[in-house]
Amino acid sequence: MPLLRFIPEATNINFVGARYFAFAIDGLLLAISIVSIVWQGFNLGIDFTGGVLMEAKAAHAVDIGPLREEINTLGFGESQLQFFGGGECDKPANSCVLIRVQPKQVKAGGDQNAGYQAVATAIKAKLGSGFAIRSTAVVGPKVSQELFHDGVLATLLAIGMIAIYVAVRFEWQYGIGAAIATGHDVLVTAGLFSVFQLDFTLTAIAALLTLAGYSINDTVVVFDRIRENRRKYKRMNLSDLINLSTNQMVTRTILTSVATAISLLPLLLFGGPNLFDFSAPIMFGIVVGTFSSIYVAAALLLYLPAPAGTVEGPAAEATA
Repeated sequence: MPLLRFIPEATNINFVGARYFAFAIDGLLLAISIVSIVWQGFNLGIDFTGGVLMEAKAAHAVDIGPLREEINTLGFGESQLQFFGGGECDKPANSCVLIRVQPKQVKAGGDQNAGYQAVATAIKAKLGSGFAIRSTAVVGPKVSQELFHDGVLATLLAIGMIAIYVAVRFEWQYGIGAAIATGHDVLVTAGLFSVFQLDFTLTAIAALLTLAGYSINDTVVVFDRIRENRRKYKRMNLSDLINLSTNQMVTRTILTSVATAISLLPLLLFGGPNLFDFSAPIMFGIVVGTFSSIYVAAALLLYLPAPAGTVEGPAAEATA
């Protein structure tokens, strides 16, 4: 019985010939992202601006939705609520809540600590006697700024280490192509946070790092097929080799991306606002990363010195 195929097993698409169109789309996305990041920056969340963290325990299981609405009526800049467990918090389950609140901006010369204390007092009053406050902590702006800088540094180091790995695993030309393609995917996705002013928190950093790992996976698969075909077709020029290798892997790449996207749909549609700022950028990044892996990463090899054992030549004239 033949397998159901959404994409033909054998394709003959001129990916190299379409590279200028692909570069134009990527260039536009990059320009929008850079302008937005420079012009309006990120909508930094509590993790990067400072705030009050409180652990509260109830004698019964908590319905976190209505509780979140109650906290939001206090009118703070941002509030996040989530369950946590362990020890007494499992008796009963979902009885402990971690509350993170971002105070309103204090005017110049104002007492920031007094503002934090007012937040804690207001939350305790709103929770009432049904909750026991287990702990209260304050994350100051200085610590938050260090977290932001460390998060950005971690992302840049991840891209750099990926490039070094690919350069060692293949050749230095592939490392440069991988760094550009992966950096592009991460930067464009970061631009999404800026354009739509999504909350940029430690969860956003986790999303960007996840995307970097996912993006390089597809890129390495194409690079590996190019290297394999170099041994089989020693006289084939580089552009034809890229087209052949990409066509051989395009079905696998697209189906993998579609399967990953389908697994994210429940988080995107039913995960609520707390998960939306994670799932939406990942979904967007999968689309952008798949596009760059197919059209951009390998095509960049045409603008670098040809890898050893590769014949340089004009772009192939194959058509879809």
